[in-house]
Amino acid sequence: MLARVPGELALLPVVVVVVIRYFHLLLLWSIIQSAAAAVLPDDRLDLLYHSYDGGGVEVTGPSILVRKSVGSSVSAYYNYYADNISSASIDVVAGASRYHEAREENSVGMDYLHDKSTMSIGYTSSQESDYDADTLSLSFSQDMFGDLTTISFGFSKGNNLVRRNGDSNFEEDANSRSYRVSLSQILTKDLLMGVTYEAIADEGFLNNPYRSVRYVDGASPVGFSYQSEVYPGTRTSNAAALRLRYYLPHRASIYGGYHYFSDTWGIGASTFNIGYVHPFGNDWLFDINWRSYSQNNADFYSDLFPALDAQNFLARDKELSTFNSSQLELGLSYAFAKNGWEFIDKGSLNFYYNRMLFDYKDFRDVTLSTPATVGNEPLYSFSANVLRVFISLWY
Repeated sequence: MLARVPGELALLPVVVVVVIRYFHLLLLWSIIQSAAAAVLPDDRLDLLYHSYDGGGVEVTGPSILVRKSVGSSVSAYYNYYADNISSASIDVVAGASRYHEAREENSVGMDYLHDKSTMSIGYTSSQESDYDADTLSLSFSQDMFGDLTTISFGFSKGNNLVRRNGDSNFEEDANSRSYRVSLSQILTKDLLMGVTYEAIADEGFLNNPYRSVRYVDGASPVGFSYQSEVYPGTRTSNAAALRLRYYLPHRASIYGGYHYFSDTWGIGASTFNIGYVHPFGNDWLFDINWRSYSQNNADFYSDLFPALDAQNFLARDKELSTFNSSQLELGLSYAFAKNGWEFIDKGSLNFYYNRMLFDYKDFRDVTLSTPATVGNEPLYSFSANVLRVFISLWY
């Protein structure tokens, strides 16, 4: 799914943004667990370090998540997350500004449990030099049919302020609303299923203020020139996902899923993943996962436009192009202090490594351009490595 991402971080592939923010999935998963089982999440502390390196971009940063129960009906959490970005990517070479960026994000929220119902509220604030984002989210879930079925509804509203470094007069709004419904179902004692649908409405300044498109220009020494991107002021997206997990003997499991995305910009995208979890002894857990992603380009995307102002809307963002990506994830977890130690009930140490490959079908490498090859440069591709190390402590 193509997600809206803050400021210059939007120069990263969307799939990459999803991976380097994996720690947020831990936070969401703790919320989902409370919804799916009508119980509050455990008191827990998570510390994460993540690193991404690929396509001329380096991203590193820490994160911390603290969750604590208040009585028997309320659980509150706080999450701090940071990205430190350094880029000399193909986007930078192709007309965007070279940059070093730092982003900080803070999230707070709580869950309230009543009988078989869970109500959740959360607020996230993110700041960087050229982008401020504030998001409020609400959700409600209900267990039914003997706790075999859980249905959940969610809503979030984001208010974002877009700026451009070096231009004090540039300031634009970008707002979003998201509506979600999901169903979790225990099909058999070994098989679980989850189905999710989400509708997203974006409005305002939806492109990146640093990015440019290129167009044919015979007067230019390289055969083309640049102008700023122009995007529509609205976008409506729809996404649906199916996930399955089957438990095998000896505490192993196999899991997989399919995700489909479409929007009013003409993009259609599909994601398929399959994974396997296997324990070794009583303390070690190995996880391997393969994911494949593909999409077609937006209606107003082109690698090379025929002239200046060739059409009303113009985009050369490679994340709006036609491309495929795949990734292999390897994970290893070690459980310690299972009988408790001091104030800790138990803990785990986790290592995850991702190898990612991106193959663009209509985005070309302009660093290899000559006047004789304009529009016929080699198609762009790159690989990336992602490392995540985190420790979880239950107390």
